[in-house]
Amino acid sequence: MDSEILEDANIDGVVLTPLKRIENPKGDVYHIMKESDSCFQRFGEAYFTTVHNEVLKGWKRHTKMQMNLVVPVGSVTFFIHDEKLGKTKKFTLNRDNYCRLTVPPGLWMAFKGQNEGVNLVLNMASIEHDPLEAKNAAIETFSLECD
Repeated sequence: MDSEILEDANIDGVVLTPLKRIENPKGDVYHIMKESDSCFQRFGEAYFTTVHNEVLKGWKRHTKMQMNLVVPVGSVTFFIHDEKLGKTKKFTLNRDNYCRLTVPPGLWMAFKGQNEGVNLVLNMASIEHDPLEAKNAAIETFSLECD
């Protein structure tokens, strides 16, 4: 499926790509990313993180890493803040809205669990984790109010 750039996001490089979920009585298949996808840069590493219900993680800004985020289990709301524009946008991903959220380097991101139980996020990152290439900020630094 082709990437769909959100016209109302007004944040350069943020892309929401609808993904295929193939239902199977023995267990579903969730597509994530192919090398031929327009948002694919390169593969650095893939990792999972969880976030508890109503818990907010962030703010973090990567200086080199492109994040490709999917939520195969639970529901998570992502807040993307463009400091240059002073704008924040939110995107909720879950089984019913199974998409890949591509976030380029340079943008601040926070995310919040929306379900009881497990809220699972997969990041297919363009580079391997490097603690020196990311910056962190307190939750109070940016508003969660969205434009």
